[in-house]
Amino acid sequence: MPSRHPQPAAPSSTASSQQGQVRRALLVTAGLGAALAGGWLAWRRDTPPQPTATPEAAPGAPAPLASAASATLIDGDQLTDAFWQQQFDTPQGTPLAWSALKGRPIVLNFWATWCPPCVKEMPELDRFQREFAAKGWKVVGLAVDGPTPVREFLAKVQVGFDIGLAGFGGTELSQTLGNTVGGLPFTVLIDAQGRVRQRIMGITDLARLSEQARRIQPG
Repeated sequence: MPSRHPQPAAPSSTASSQQGQVRRALLVTAGLGAALAGGWLAWRRDTPPQPTATPEAAPGAPAPLASAASATLIDGDQLTDAFWQQQFDTPQGTPLAWSALKGRPIVLNFWATWCPPCVKEMPELDRFQREFAAKGWKVVGLAVDGPTPVREFLAKVQVGFDIGLAGFGGTELSQTLGNTVGGLPFTVLIDAQGRVRQRIMGITDLARLSEQARRIQPG
């Protein structure tokens, strides 16, 4: 007679209940893990990166030059010593030091090659320089521009006054001197005592500059 193998016993209701609880616990754990992972990714996406610390300068290293925002260049309308300590490069590669201009009336013009009104008024500034140089006036143009376009421009348009390369930081300097809108051209007339006497926002010409210069320095 063939042997009879015992048939596996049917699982009891208690064992089935325990297995169901285990499966539910695993599903809940997996769902919670996914939710936590999703929340962490969302937090990382929405949280801006924290700035890294800037290493301190080595002992004895020269301190960076103060910017127009950090240095007090003007007190009321009076230019401070910090203003006269500034220095800019020129298209020719020589330095343009403000200290050499102290004590003279100055027409300071902020301009750029990409600014059509600036280009238009350049001949007017040049004429003013020629006519008022004998009275001590000095025109200085600070280019809010790159060195290459300035050099290329001056190779085509000759001017008889000094040009300094202020770069785009020149906008900050012009705002310090009263250019509240940050536009170009912007012109400042400074008297021999180092006081800002007139601010001109926008294009100017010889007639207007001459009138202002005579009021600042009669005779």
